[in-house]
Order: sequence, then structure tokens, then C-alpha cells
Amino acid sequence: MATPIQASTRYYRRGVTRVLWVPTIANKNSPARAELDAGTALEAETGAMSGWQTTSGTVPTPALGSRFTPVVGGEITAAESSLTFWASKDGDDVRTLLVREATGFIVWMDEGDTESGTMDVYPVTVTSQAKVRELDQAAQIMCQFAITGEPSENVAIPAAAGG
Repeated sequence: MATPIQASTRYYRRGVTRVLWVPTIANKNSPARAELDAGTALEAETGAMSGWQTTSGTVPTPALGSRFTPVVGGEITAAESSLTFWASKDGDDVRTLLVREATGFIVWMDEGDTESGTMDVYPVTVTSQAKVRELDQAAQIMCQFAITGEPSENVAIPAAAGG
């Protein structure tokens, strides 16, 4: 009999997931704790998110000797991605941090900032700060991002200083 997949410990993302803006990371495959600590935590002002996932295409590999066309893995792409923040009436909000054409990294710690967890590190450029204008909702700013390189996924989170 086949061994079943490990049972998951399910969780509710809000209040757990951390998302950071980190201006500089020397090695996206192994960010240093000091680099992460120098970032800015965004989750307290994040009202929505979209994208932040990779997908893989396939390439057909036909052969004359068969009517069946097998495929192999092809290009890896990232979805168009954005973070939507709450706008401040005095303008002192995410617009001062994530300015258009700023480059850096968005770091997702889906299970929280825990030494036993993993993170995804996306190299990005901020492409826009769109004002979301809706009649019956609080004011928001949607920052859109160009993912400029292959994200590092499931990277071990380094121990906290002194931990």
C-alpha cells in the first residue's frame, strides 16, 4: 500500500503571513537575517494581494514514429503581481516607500517569520502606484510589480539574532 502524503497543519493566513520589502539582498537563495531585519514589514497595511506565484509552460516534443506528442517542461513565468495597501488621508503611506521604479525584493513568509519555516524571495521593480477609487470602500493604493528574475522559493528562514 502506498504511503499517504503527510497530513498538513492547516492555518488561516491573516495574522500569520509576513511580507517584507527588502531593498538589498546579496544572495536571494540565502538572505541573511540582517538583510531581512533591514526590510520593512508590509502586512499591517496590506489589504489585498494578487499574483505572487510561478507557473511553468510546456514544450511539445513530437516524433515521427508516434502519433502521441509528449511534452517537456518549458519556460517558467511569474504572474502579474500586486499588493494593495490602505491609503492615508495625509498621504503618509506606502507611496513614500514603494516609489515607481524602486528595485528590491518582496519576501513572503507564509507560515510567519519562524526559523522552521520557509520564504519566497521575489526580485522586483515597482511599476506603479495606482489609486483605487471605489465609492463604498476605504481608500487604497495598489502597487504593481515587475518580477525581474526567477524567484527563490522555499528558502529556509534564517534564525533571528540571538536565536
